[in-house]
Amino acid sequence: QVQLLESGGGLVQPGGSLRLSCAASGSFFSINYMGYYRQGKGNQRELVATITHGGSTRYADSVKGRFTVSRDNAKKTVDLQMNDLTPEDTAVYYCTAEIYHQTFPNGKAFWGNGTLVTVSS
Repeated sequence: QVQLLESGGGLVQPGGSLRLSCAASGSFFSINYMGYYRQGKGNQRELVATITHGGSTRYADSVKGRFTVSRDNAKKTVDLQMNDLTPEDTAVYYCTAEIYHQTFPNGKAFWGNGTLVTVSS
């Protein structure tokens, strides 16, 4: 059974930093992209950042220059370093990964349960 476990959320003041981590566990062949989406109160879930197995990254315009996504393919982990946080970054952050397994050879997207990030003074 594939699971994504997030950690690192919490309360931070505007201008502060947080680092989110996510680890994939279970039996599967490989992972294509990994990354994070977020959902603020009253908003739809939106892309934050993703990174492919080869290291290509994609960021939402609102986080470019402030957030950095990275991954460790051997450890099956993806991290999100968030700097210069603003109240607009307050949201539940969800880890996601596209995983390949014999039962879904074309890949399947998995999601973590989410971790709350609150930016407030």
